[in-house]
Amino acid sequence: MYTLYDSESYTVNHMLANADGDDEALIGTSTDADGLSPGSPVMARHGFEIVDKRSGKEVYLDGSWAELFQQHILAWQVKTPTQEEVEDTLEQYAELAQNPVVVH
Repeated sequence: MYTLYDSESYTVNHMLANADGDDEALIGTSTDADGLSPGSPVMARHGFEIVDKRSGKEVYLDGSWAELFQQHILAWQVKTPTQEEVEDTLEQYAELAQNPVVVH
């Protein structure tokens, strides 16, 4: 897990699919249990956790939502956004937040 952004209002964490800590292995191969042809390349799933500190709620983005959010991040790497632009984007995603943040 990597913290990508942390402000008074939001925290964004990138959750990597490979829990073994090998950041290089993002693509694996399928097995019979996957419902795909054995040996077919499969993209490892990762996601992003966005915590709205004001409401105390969080949303976890994976699949197509994570891909869309990743596109925002890549665009931000090309053209550095203002903090206001980042916060506005995070506010849109935070509207999806349903889960209360629980510390355990």
